[in-house]
Amino acid sequence: MSLEQDVVALCRAARAAAPAIARATTAEKNAALLAGAAALRARTGELVAANAGDVEAARAAGTAAAFLDRLTLTPARVDAMAVGLEQIAALPDPVGEEIARWRRPNGLDIRQVRVPLGVIGIIYESRPNVTADAAGLCLKSGNAVVLRGGSEAFRTNCLIADVLRDAAATIPRDAIALVRSTDRAAVQILLKQDDLIDVIIPRGGEELIRAITEGSRIPVIQHLNGVCQLYVDAKADLALAEKLVMNAKTQRPGVCNAIENLLVHRDAAAAFLPAIARQLVAAGVELRGCPETVRLVPGTRSATEADWSTEYLDLVLAVRVVGSIAEAMEFIRRYGSGLAEAIVTTDPAAADRFTAEVDSAAVFVNASTRFTDGFEFGFGAEIGISTNRLHARGPMGLRELTTYKYVVHGSGQIRT
Repeated sequence: MSLEQDVVALCRAARAAAPAIARATTAEKNAALLAGAAALRARTGELVAANAGDVEAARAAGTAAAFLDRLTLTPARVDAMAVGLEQIAALPDPVGEEIARWRRPNGLDIRQVRVPLGVIGIIYESRPNVTADAAGLCLKSGNAVVLRGGSEAFRTNCLIADVLRDAAATIPRDAIALVRSTDRAAVQILLKQDDLIDVIIPRGGEELIRAITEGSRIPVIQHLNGVCQLYVDAKADLALAEKLVMNAKTQRPGVCNAIENLLVHRDAAAAFLPAIARQLVAAGVELRGCPETVRLVPGTRSATEADWSTEYLDLVLAVRVVGSIAEAMEFIRRYGSGLAEAIVTTDPAAADRFTAEVDSAAVFVNASTRFTDGFEFGFGAEIGISTNRLHARGPMGLRELTTYKYVVHGSGQIRT
């Protein structure tokens, strides 16, 4: 068969499996997840060996060390994948959950009930653990899934998918599908299957996500970038602000929920900026600031207009002094990506205004933006972090992989 025939056949098989997994019981889904976890552990040696081939090929191609680290599977990482499946099994099943219920004056009983999305296509890069995580989350939420991982992890992804498909005796085998081609044309074919796939979730860099969004006939849940801000208010507890800034920037700078811009109210700037700058610089952070920041913290590099909207994913922080909370929020509207923002303040009115007017997926008061994460939110795991407004926003757990329908019970009512 041609590549297109292969991809279409895979999607059709997943679509055919979707009704069966949608009606699978919680016990059946959990049994498949636990069997998958046990199988991953039992076949650790095979998985590590297959992964070694991928890593060696990537190393020979001159891949950067950070990329190689994300690609590498160790016995501990295989066990972490298994633990992830066990954690998903322990989570409440969202399918069938009653969201709301009411009775109309004519006696109609109306319930709003969670149901699976159907068939989810997930396109992702480098990290092979995504294969297990994504399959597990889709399985528990009653969805069939079509996976397409990066070519650099091809051997590893194929084996992980086989292990999970072989183990999951209580659900249809084709509910977990993997595109087994490194040809980039396979992605374009996949994105045209709008009659077979209900939604596409890309996981990777901004370039990948934009390309998928532009080329897809299927709705795409986006996570374009994470330009996050932390605002230190005029009435902030400055010691607390120092702790939060250091965590939000330096605890893990290469992730989307680390801050890229620090905003400081002018009334707090003289006391706060020199102190936090010393800590940041000692931690290896390069500061880029507005003229007022440069004056207060000599040696700071002057920020350019492009700096305010850049997702550094590195130990670089842009700093700006603002004259009011309104100016801080206007900065966030102009330069932020809508993923996560934080305010540090002891003023309840300022906190309330910030949370009411800042339109981002997650808004924090006196807490680090690093908590923008499905596990930290108590979801157990996440499929990604959406910066969309529809259909899901922020960390996406099991509930975000469902939609809903209305179930209406009557006793012969007719409309007049």
